Amino acid sequence: MLNERIKQLRLSYKLNQVEFGKKLGVTKQCVSNWENNNIQPSVDMLVKIAELFSVTTDYLLGRDEKKYLDISGLTDSQIVNIQNIINDIRGSHPAS
Repeated sequence: MLNERIKQLRLSYKLNQVEFGKKLGVTKQCVSNWENNNIQPSVDMLVKIAELFSVTTDYLLGRDEKKYLDISGLTDSQIVNIQNIINDIRGSHPAS
């Protein structure tokens, strides 16, 4: 599961293995080994990967299906705008 989540997130961010590795300070070979399930990232690296993709380590490990957006630093108005976009995509309407 971890190897699939890492690859899926990397591709969704349109990063190749070299670019992804550079962001984490590892080689393309290391990324390839993670994605091919040859080795597992260390706990410290797992945390770095989660932070890079704004997901939890539980998500990476397949223990949680939720993804999160980091909205710290945004105004209330900006957060409402983002929630409205999400609601539009889902086809739902705000409760108010």
